[in-house]
Amino acid sequence: MNSDDSELVERCRAGDLSAFEPLVEKYRQRVWRLAFYILRDREEAWDVAQEAFVRAYQSLPTFRGQSAFYTWVFRIVVNLATDRQRQRAARSRALGGEPVPAEEWGRTMPDPTAGPELLAVRAEERELIRRALDSLPPNQRTIIMLSDVEGLVYREIAEALGIPMGTVMSRLHNARKRLRTLLGPLLGVALIVCLGMAPVAAWAQQVAAVTVRVLLQTRQMPGAPPARGQAADPYMKKFQQHFPNRQYEQLDLIQARVPVGKAQRFALPGGRELEILPTGFRGPVARMSFKILNRGTPEVSVSADMPPGKPFSIAGPPHGPGVLHLVIVSGE
Repeated sequence: MNSDDSELVERCRAGDLSAFEPLVEKYRQRVWRLAFYILRDREEAWDVAQEAFVRAYQSLPTFRGQSAFYTWVFRIVVNLATDRQRQRAARSRALGGEPVPAEEWGRTMPDPTAGPELLAVRAEERELIRRALDSLPPNQRTIIMLSDVEGLVYREIAEALGIPMGTVMSRLHNARKRLRTLLGPLLGVALIVCLGMAPVAAWAQQVAAVTVRVLLQTRQMPGAPPARGQAADPYMKKFQQHFPNRQYEQLDLIQARVPVGKAQRFALPGGRELEILPTGFRGPVARMSFKILNRGTPEVSVSADMPPGKPFSIAGPPHGPGVLHLVIVSGE
């Protein structure tokens, strides 16, 4: 195991929660990419990636270090994504499936120097590659991903998939042979461009704009004057109309732009932190996860689909005479 990874793993085992974060940052994109390749759905891939890291952390006491940390995590990802894929297939057979949008495989960063003819050729090539990969059995597709995109050697692939090295060599040989027959000269860089870098590059460019009003919510006492700032603030007055038996005082205002896939933390009253993690977009709707942390320990954890401009409310932990209440709006 990599010496840096080994040191971080041992610190985690000793109770240092902060030591796991560098491991997540180091392998986050590769884990997401592997899950995305199996599932072909950005949202589900992020769910699997996050669950994989949670399971990895919970299972660290059983990790003996006989393999690299990342191949161990990859095995968790493959198992979770494969289970999710089976569940999705079962639902599709029962209820009728929803096709994967073609743009999920054809998504690449636009080239401002490319004319319409070149763009059309590239789109045709991507579709040819997608069909060729779809013709492979799932176990061969996964090995192609681990070998030709992630750069794992035979031993690491065997560890990640829990199969003999000879099986890895056989499946990889057969997969490459079939792809070479179908793709010919396209095989060289096609896998890296169309399966590895393009989806991550597009994902990494997305940024979620977020505004968070941090409020102190208390009970409205009969005859009590409005809280400081509430009477003059149209937003607060409207909020009061919806909840007449509550009183609100704005303690802070957070405005941020957070890249998709990159968790950021912001200070809250009482020594707490708000963690914001955008996990993707479906059109203009941002998929976001929020955590309120107290000395690194989550007190509140929620996820939401957030159309731009529509407030999302989180009732938080106790603070002073009341509770923290967060009102979050996505969009510029």
